[in-house]
Amino acid sequence: MILWVDGAHDPRENMRRDACLLAAAESGAGPVLRLFRFSPPGITLGRAQDPARVLDLARCERDRVPWAVRPTGGRAILHDQEWTYSFAAPLTHPDGAGSISATYARLSGLIVRSLARLGAPAALAPGARSARAGAGGAFAPCFASTARHEIVLEGRKLVGSAQRRTARALLQQGSLLLGPGHERLADYLAVAEEEREPIRRALRAAAGHAGALLGPEAPLSRWADALIPELPPGSRRIEGEEGLALLDSAPAPAGA
Repeated sequence: MILWVDGAHDPRENMRRDACLLAAAESGAGPVLRLFRFSPPGITLGRAQDPARVLDLARCERDRVPWAVRPTGGRAILHDQEWTYSFAAPLTHPDGAGSISATYARLSGLIVRSLARLGAPAALAPGARSARAGAGGAFAPCFASTARHEIVLEGRKLVGSAQRRTARALLQQGSLLLGPGHERLADYLAVAEEEREPIRRALRAAAGHAGALLGPEAPLSRWADALIPELPPGSRRIEGEEGLALLDSAPAPAGA
């Protein structure tokens, strides 16, 4: 496996890179675990969401909040004060093999063990919890609910993940919260003004963050240092622009 400690990019570039990693995996490239951040902070939507229905696009433009649609599913997230990851692998590779549930569990276990090395007592969620009634309805954000195999800290959702499978490969993307910045999503959803505060409260109640333990701006290299001992033997770490070679060798993603 390759651990790519990438830098910070805007939402569209981050999603483009992940789409390229999925395309590379579909062509038989080995597994890649990519760590990255968002600069400037921005929003991503699940691939089945309609931006015009989910987001207040005029407000996003006014406040210069960029957005993009993810290659994976799930719901809206505002990426700020977090560590973000993606994992791409062929389904024929041991790291990508198995059911959706099995691959979720394998990656979540890896993240939990890495956080334990950093002194953050995260755990796998024991079951599913629905988004709170009235907290955005169809626009309910990702961090307003917890599903099986997601990761919690002190009973609240810490990591939100979504996975996409094609006939030959998978891509899983996830966000690990380091602060409350994700709560600002309530300001940019296409909802009535009186709904924004209930959504913010639901996010605050359902999601936790590791900022007190790790710091809201903890460097990605710190997470990489904790992950590398947990990866399969023979895994290799690369940094920053060195990882662009992984994208250059990939076929253009569909729709690119």
